Amino acid sequence: MRLDGKLADRRGGIESATEKGKSSSKKSKRRQKKPLKAVQTLFNTCKEVFADGGAGTIPSQEDVRRLSSILDTLGPENVGLNPNLPFFRCIESERPPSITYLHLYEDSKFSIGIFCLPKSAVIPLHNHPGMTVFGKLLFGSMHIKSYDWVDSESSEIVPPTEGLCLAKVKMDAVLKAPCQTSILYPASGGNMHRFTAVTPCAVLDVLGPPYSTPEGRVCTYYDDFPYTNSPGDTVLHGEVDGYAWLKARAEKPEDFTVGSAEYRGPKIVNK
Repeated sequence: MRLDGKLADRRGGIESATEKGKSSSKKSKRRQKKPLKAVQTLFNTCKEVFADGGAGTIPSQEDVRRLSSILDTLGPENVGLNPNLPFFRCIESERPPSITYLHLYEDSKFSIGIFCLPKSAVIPLHNHPGMTVFGKLLFGSMHIKSYDWVDSESSEIVPPTEGLCLAKVKMDAVLKAPCQTSILYPASGGNMHRFTAVTPCAVLDVLGPPYSTPEGRVCTYYDDFPYTNSPGDTVLHGEVDGYAWLKARAEKPEDFTVGSAEYRGPKIVNK
């Protein structure tokens, strides 16, 4: 009986070890199937979406939905941010608060970065030539005013003074996180926009393709003026709301300053 008992104990030990091995194997498989980190998933998707892109090229509707759905799930915790970090603090000054840019990735096809704005900071009205841009407000509240050009060639619109071009308001509202991803296109969706931080906030931008001076995709800044009727303006029929005159600036606004800081969130692996 003692020998049988020992044999049973040994068998039990073998079975126990086998079960442990199976359990360990299952855990290993679960670890292998663990979803990629959100930022890496975003990067991998951007590589696919913008693989054949270029200036003026718009991703397919399916790709737009796919990339937007990933961005929609992102929050500050996914990129290592929180409102208590130093670059979200507003320092008393006569100048507008400085903005901090965190660089995640850039190549000739697309770029990923985060703008960190203290309260009252402003990114002036600017354009995105030939680009499709995905913007996700990670936290905080931000006022966005955006415009698209009115096709003056197919109308009889005459600007009141030289250098003005007519634009139609696409958005003039405050966004509060959590909210859906905003998307703008080369000629629609609010290609020219201005950000004003209502509270400390952070916005993640995906640009496809990115700005490029050698390729002529440079950022132009604008001043906007209230729309008024002008001789020959037969298309708008005196309609004022929802339109404005935009004038390109020769240089970036002097009081607009953007510094850089090291991105300390999950790293991107470019395989």
